[in-house]
Amino acid sequence: MMPASPAGTGRWLRQAAAAAVAGVIFALCGGCSAGQERALNEPPEGFEALFNGENLKGWKGLVGNPVSRARMTGSELEDAQAGADEDMRAHWSVVDGILVFDGGGHNLCTVKDYGDFELMVDWKIGDFGDSGIYLRGSPQVQIWDPAQWPVGSGGLYNNQMGRSDPLTCEDKPIGEWNTFRIIMIGDRVTVYLNGVLVADDVVMENYWEREKPIYPVGSIELQSHSTPLYFRNIFIREIPPYLINRLRRFLISADL
Repeated sequence: MMPASPAGTGRWLRQAAAAAVAGVIFALCGGCSAGQERALNEPPEGFEALFNGENLKGWKGLVGNPVSRARMTGSELEDAQAGADEDMRAHWSVVDGILVFDGGGHNLCTVKDYGDFELMVDWKIGDFGDSGIYLRGSPQVQIWDPAQWPVGSGGLYNNQMGRSDPLTCEDKPIGEWNTFRIIMIGDRVTVYLNGVLVADDVVMENYWEREKPIYPVGSIELQSHSTPLYFRNIFIREIPPYLINRLRRFLISADL
């Protein structure tokens, strides 16, 4: 049943849209990694693999940030992207179906921009590891060593006004694989870490331009932070606007 308050309605709508797209709630599987149920890097039904397990197709090096990129001319951006891609190839590689970062260089970015989506990704770090998942080009769903940062991974670290810490620390021991399920609809983000809710419908603030809301579209980035990183099973399912609108019309017509 839909909540009566406008705030509750908006939240219910976002969660209903994500559930409708997913078909089933991934969290109910007990935190199982996609890689445990199917071949490595093979997407579940309805998802697209952002990482093919063989090469860096679909990815590019990071050029500045959304503000600085917007100021570049076409030729400036082209030259900067060529340099960023060269740096990317020097520090990001594929080893036995795993996306590996050697601790140097900069973020890895999707070539395509995304708006509303559901994202799944397995990640692993070492001692003192530090990383994150940028959403629409903005930091970030945090990844780090809970021995050094006991609050745990999965919070929106760069938030200043809203909640930044995760609800609970659900990180597995260092050296083991963890799984994020991230749902982003509008400016709000929900994160499950290993099947447990750690960020509950939190507004993601615009790190680059604090006075503005988060950008409507942007790349997904794997953050480099001078420590080795490992990623696999990176899957995305876009949530189209028509689905949100269809649910909204249904609620109105049903007077819920």
